[in-house]
Amino acid sequence: MNRKTHNSAYKFSIIIFTITLLFITANAASPPFLLVISKDDLVDAGDKSSSPPSFIDGGDKSSPSSTAEWDEFDDSDNKSEDELDPGSWRQIFEPDSISIPSKSDNDILYYSGLKKMVKAVSNGDYRLMEEATAEIEASAVKGYPHAQSTLGFLYGTGQLRERNGAKAFLYHQFASQAGNMQSKMALAYTYYRRQMHKEAVKLYAELAEAAVSSFLISKDPVIEPVRIHTGAEENKEALRKSRGEDDEDFQISEYQAQKGSAGAMYKIGIYYYFGLRGVRRDHVKALSWFLKAVEKGEPRSMELLGEIYARGAGVERNYTKALEWLALASKQQHLSAYNGMGYLYVKGFGVEEKNYTKAKEYFEKAADNDEAGGHYNLGVLYLKGIGVEENVNLAMKYFITAANAGQPKAYYQLARMFQYGKGLKQNLPMATALYKLVAERGPWSSLSRWALESYMKGDIGKAFLLYSRLAELGYEIAQSNAAWILDKYGERSMCMGESGFCTDSERHQRAHSLWWQASEQGNEHAALLIGDAYYYGRGTERDYDRAAEAYLHAKSQSNAQAIFNLGYMHEHGQGRPLDLHLAKRYYDQALEIDPAAKLPVTLALMSLYVRKNYANTILVDMIDALPGLFPKVEVSVDKVIMDEGNATILTLFVCLLTVLYLRERQRRHAVAAAGDLAIPQPNNDNDLPVAPI
Repeated sequence: MNRKTHNSAYKFSIIIFTITLLFITANAASPPFLLVISKDDLVDAGDKSSSPPSFIDGGDKSSPSSTAEWDEFDDSDNKSEDELDPGSWRQIFEPDSISIPSKSDNDILYYSGLKKMVKAVSNGDYRLMEEATAEIEASAVKGYPHAQSTLGFLYGTGQLRERNGAKAFLYHQFASQAGNMQSKMALAYTYYRRQMHKEAVKLYAELAEAAVSSFLISKDPVIEPVRIHTGAEENKEALRKSRGEDDEDFQISEYQAQKGSAGAMYKIGIYYYFGLRGVRRDHVKALSWFLKAVEKGEPRSMELLGEIYARGAGVERNYTKALEWLALASKQQHLSAYNGMGYLYVKGFGVEEKNYTKAKEYFEKAADNDEAGGHYNLGVLYLKGIGVEENVNLAMKYFITAANAGQPKAYYQLARMFQYGKGLKQNLPMATALYKLVAERGPWSSLSRWALESYMKGDIGKAFLLYSRLAELGYEIAQSNAAWILDKYGERSMCMGESGFCTDSERHQRAHSLWWQASEQGNEHAALLIGDAYYYGRGTERDYDRAAEAYLHAKSQSNAQAIFNLGYMHEHGQGRPLDLHLAKRYYDQALEIDPAAKLPVTLALMSLYVRKNYANTILVDMIDALPGLFPKVEVSVDKVIMDEGNATILTLFVCLLTVLYLRERQRRHAVAAAGDLAIPQPNNDNDLPVAPI
């Protein structure tokens, strides 16, 4: 049997039976992060060894303590995204959103190179890309940290430079020390992949704190990057919901709002305030729509107006007005507004003086109504003993509830507890993972929005460049998106290699690397593709053992295709022991997970029947040799049906015909023999020709 097409039998059945669903629609998204603390994670009250560790420069003074300071984040600073993410590419993609009073020669040279680089990948202009990288390198050599960060990216991905991980690491190190946050993300992810948690946790902690500093008081949702594919095809539904102001639903809501609908006004305000559905965040427009909605009697806008004035988002900060709007919202039974009121009382903003008792009462009212911010803020009170007796275990309980409701600040607090061993046993891998979740919500995640906008406008080269940059920073969805673009668009990806546009080999290798990284972070479709890459030798040397390892990883996430493939490998002894019983078990398991696999599994079981009952016969040899006897047919199948190697389908159908023929011959012999005894035999023509294995 053709050794390179263990997926083909499976795929062909879908083409034959158009009413059959796809055997496997990969779960392209990583599983949701649900934090569960076990008893083993808790610090024993009598354990004297559980004091905060001193692994960071002899002890970190910022480790959790009982000092009555509210939160770790200075909300009053309200730093802009450009201050939190210096050297950002925002000047290229949102030139009107920022103003830089003066530029140095290095600034000018760096941004000139950056503009040319973006234009080069949009237009497919290799010569312009050469100019761009030369300017970026010239600025980097002069010590400009943001150019060093970009040059590290070019070396790390092998764009017009020989791919060199050591040089990439060195340039990111220089840029990081000078304050470039994206280089810190790249370094943190490098340490994270190598399981160097002691180094990774320090960087991710700093990045997470910067990320949290940019959040709003309580209502800022975590806007996840959009996965542009479902594994097998473009994710049209997700893309449809990300069209921004061009989206039909947005335009209908905007029209209704202009006609006086209070609900539509509120909805449009929400889009602008949070930057939902691909709409660019605009606090000024959000404020305008919320005020109009309130005038029309829409009470939900009151709470957000309170938050806007407390935050100074699109308007001059005014805590007195903030408290007034929040109080009005609470009277309208929008009880989550109590969380904002509690925040103002605990900080002493807009009130005569701090009042921890009132703050706690308001937080409890919010928490009683499933407000994640209320749970988080109660956790802070008990962690630090602010207005209450310090109770780390109770604080942890509140943080876990808030974290599982999606509150990123709660992830941050739990990460610190794991990092320093307060309330929870020191666990640097867990602390690193939690900090990473928060750090990826930082302002540098804007790259994802620009990448998506570019992709939806058909600018594949620009989208690929941006997703590649995010992939370097450790974003799994970006790794998956960049790899998918390489596989889907090929030359149209405008992939730049070491000496020009990427060759087929360079594209395969880069896609392989990206899929592998995504697989490491839990993407089961990526694990499946890695298995295919090793099985077929795409972008790497053929290695059945490593292919089996990748399929086993996907199997652990109940991926039916991977389970089917493992059965095939056991059937043929490729990377797994030759074991027909285990092969059947895998085939049956694939069918249990996905009933749409009935046809390919049936065909595979027929093949097993032949191998078991007619082993070492010319029939098995003929079946294995069949694809080589029909090269022209294989080419025709390849062109007309799907991708390479679909001659396996022919093999399986020959298996089917062979089994039917043998069973029919056996039946006739049985009938003839029984005729001599005049004993009637049942007709088994319609029996499924698959014997138990």
